[in-house]
Amino acid sequence: MRIVAALGGNALLRRGERPDAAVQQHHVHDAARSLAELVLAGHELVITHGNGPQVGLLAVESESDPELAAPYPLDLLGAQTQGMIGSLLARELADRLPGREVAALVTHTEVDRHDPAFHRPDKFIGGRLTADRAGAMERERGWTCARDGAHLRRVVPSPEPRAVVELSSVRALLATGAVVIAAGGGGVPVVRDPGSGRLRGVEAVVDKDRTAALLAEQIDADALLILTDVTHVFTRFGAAHPGPLTTVTPERLRELDLPAGSMRPKAEAAAAFTERTGRLAVIGPLDDALGTVLGTTGTVVRPVVRAAGPGPGSAARPPAPSAHDPAGRRTAV
Repeated sequence: MRIVAALGGNALLRRGERPDAAVQQHHVHDAARSLAELVLAGHELVITHGNGPQVGLLAVESESDPELAAPYPLDLLGAQTQGMIGSLLARELADRLPGREVAALVTHTEVDRHDPAFHRPDKFIGGRLTADRAGAMERERGWTCARDGAHLRRVVPSPEPRAVVELSSVRALLATGAVVIAAGGGGVPVVRDPGSGRLRGVEAVVDKDRTAALLAEQIDADALLILTDVTHVFTRFGAAHPGPLTTVTPERLRELDLPAGSMRPKAEAAAAFTERTGRLAVIGPLDDALGTVLGTTGTVVRPVVRAAGPGPGSAARPPAPSAHDPAGRRTAV
């Protein structure tokens, strides 16, 4: 199967941990073991990853650097973190997959300059702020700050991904048999100038799960794996006895009351991929990526099965390989 695996932020840094390089290298080492099992089982693999803590760290450093006339913009910070995380993943995977090419590609994601998200920023970035500091940043730099629990933090726009700019490069690398790392952090957000067609970075971040779903659709992936630090999506989240879901339809998944800052965007991305393609998405544990394909763990998102066949003039798409059946690896792009 051709698989897009989207790694959650826990792949590199867990809540409360120091953002030291050694800590992140340790987590990447563990993640690479799980990802390499997919390749060794015969699957084609494209990896995307989060970068929230890393962008936040660089943003804080940039804002406090007295040598800079202005902090680095978010698009450039996103590119920097793609390079760092891509390098860590590529090295670990190369060690586990001798003789297999692993390519980390700095990737841009085109968004719509008129996306409503630019007028209602809601993606938290950076550390906690005092009320005085938040007020000063709003006046001096035009920030928007919002309450995250008991604290204030900066929020930035998170527009919908419209296109992966380096899509043809991803396809070309897959055709060589390479494992591809792309669209890290959702991709560097850019808009296209309507007159010249030139790309320009924007002060925003793109949700990595939404970009992963778009990329999976565009490369004709058989499955989208959204890998995180839980074994399943749970009903009755936060209750004494939450219920794990093993199989769910996109409609049912969207009905669940899921945390907006963590599981909700994962659920929306999985549902969107399955609805648009009729193929499988799985939300499951990062430490058992192969198990999510084999069906031994994770929540499988399946399309609604219709009783009637395709209508006149419609083209039925070939069924995707089952999440319980790893057979069906394809080599054509």
